[in-house]
Amino acid sequence: MKRTTILSTVLVFLFFNTSCDNKIKQDNNKTNKYSQTSVIEADTIDATNNFYDNAETYSLKTFELEISGEIKNPGKVDFSGLTLHSIIVKETELSGEKDTFIGAYRYDGYSLYDILNNCILNKKNAKEFNPIIDLFVELENDKGEKTVISWGEIFYPNHLHEIIIATKVMRIVPSKTNELWKLPTESKLIVSSDLITERNINRPSKITIKSYNKNLKVEKGKKPLFSPKVDIYVENKIIETLYKNPSNIQEKSLHTIFYGRGRGIHSTEPFTGVSLKSYFNTKIKRTQKALREGIFVIAADDGYRGVYTYSELCNRNDQAEVLLICKPELKDNGIFKVFPSCDFFSDRAIKGINGIYYSENQK
Repeated sequence: MKRTTILSTVLVFLFFNTSCDNKIKQDNNKTNKYSQTSVIEADTIDATNNFYDNAETYSLKTFELEISGEIKNPGKVDFSGLTLHSIIVKETELSGEKDTFIGAYRYDGYSLYDILNNCILNKKNAKEFNPIIDLFVELENDKGEKTVISWGEIFYPNHLHEIIIATKVMRIVPSKTNELWKLPTESKLIVSSDLITERNINRPSKITIKSYNKNLKVEKGKKPLFSPKVDIYVENKIIETLYKNPSNIQEKSLHTIFYGRGRGIHSTEPFTGVSLKSYFNTKIKRTQKALREGIFVIAADDGYRGVYTYSELCNRNDQAEVLLICKPELKDNGIFKVFPSCDFFSDRAIKGINGIYYSENQK
């Protein structure tokens, strides 16, 4: 009789324990609709070597995100099947001509790489220019704030999944001062490679995929591919014509493994040129609008072109330069080209350049 009573008690306990576990899981699924992980427990005693789990992780209020533009399958983003990524950021905003530090954080969220991975592109200029390197995405929120990110920043960088829509945040607290940075409360776009983090807009609700709206004559297979000069345009006005690299900017050499998406390895030789960041820092004023919405298109003599954002060229925290290279001795594929050290592939290393266009008002 005693054994029967004990067995009954155990069975009842197991039943209620299982029911409670299932209820907790159901509740977690409801409250963490867009999350695939529970809140990371804070390591307050430095039990591990991880500096980025020492404080409490907070969930951010999330919102629906819609994708539209030059794709065949627009619609709302389903986060449920996406992988959660973590990135670390030192957030700094522009305040007049100075920078204002906001705080250091670890953000967890879903990468634009994963969010856009299954989009079926429908470029409006595909007949004249089929390559994808003139694409960019515009993100906006319900406050009317906008920011742009090039297709290259999302799908071509040496380090993938470092642009995310954050759904969780943790302060990275200095061990001596214990300074507690102000916590954001809403989902947020985070671009981890930016120095001044103006592109980190709150509660993004819409992503629009666009191709750069510029009519350029395309002559595929043009021989020789050659231009003796590069015209520099700002808002459709020529501000300078280069026949050689600017003499007031010191050249630098960057070593690389130069690898193409189609033909594979090209070379392991270094590239030497001038930093486009150094050049444009004297031509374009650094403003919030430039940081968020500035776009360059670098175009070749045959109409091949690639898009870079202002922040991608002029606002990096990783010293990954984009070089302008001039070789006057080249009579084919010359005399100017660019080398993006930030890219894994060589697709945006455009040669035979005849124009660089900058705009903050791309439609």
